[in-house]
Amino acid sequence: MRLPADSSPLKAVLWDMDGTIVDTEPYWIAAEHALVEAHGGTWSHEQAMQLVGQSLTFSAGLLQEAGVALEVRQIIDTLTAAVVASVQRQVPWRPGARELLEELHLAGVRCALVTMSEGPLARQVVDSLPRQYFEVLVTGDTVAQGKPHPEAYLTALEWLQAADPDLAIHHCVALEDSAPGVAAAVASGVATVAIPHIVPLPEDHRYTLWDSLSGRSVTDLESLVLAGNALGSTTGSPVQALGIAGE
Repeated sequence: MRLPADSSPLKAVLWDMDGTIVDTEPYWIAAEHALVEAHGGTWSHEQAMQLVGQSLTFSAGLLQEAGVALEVRQIIDTLTAAVVASVQRQVPWRPGARELLEELHLAGVRCALVTMSEGPLARQVVDSLPRQYFEVLVTGDTVAQGKPHPEAYLTALEWLQAADPDLAIHHCVALEDSAPGVAAAVASGVATVAIPHIVPLPEDHRYTLWDSLSGRSVTDLESLVLAGNALGSTTGSPVQALGIAGE
């Protein structure tokens, strides 16, 4: 049985977007293929997999190496516009994501979106949901360092704390699907659930591995907090401990 809202240890859930809430990775990969081919190059599956979960600035650099003769900003805008257009035609929801969002809303648990996609795509996805579930939107264009750096998660926590100074890392759980995203969440000190989608992730004591969000509940997330899976008490710098470098 779920704990009463006022006694629940779970105060906020920090959501990745691409691959976690929506299955937009195929849209991104199609946009990458089209852009590289338009510049006379080829884009392999292996190259596309390197970009999953990464910041758009990082991705643009690899696309330039593949022969795209555009500035980083132009590449980001071109890719984003293509994916937004695809989402406008059809929103590819991931199993269980909307159901868990609704249950969190009804339980009074706050939600933040923490994505490396930029504002236009994030807003398109958020506006496609039946409610305004997300109190905070941290997007790739609001942070200096993208995933796997923890800045985006730490920023989300800071913004949530503005309305509730008592909120702490150990009250939160992050939901991620990619290696860079999981690394960012773990490095921030937030208890992390990995739900791998496009790229497999290994079992690791630093995070909890789920096959899907389908059938998962607020109680499942509360149990992670109660079990003490949050890494906020880790000694030393979590960024250094995981070997993560800023871009």
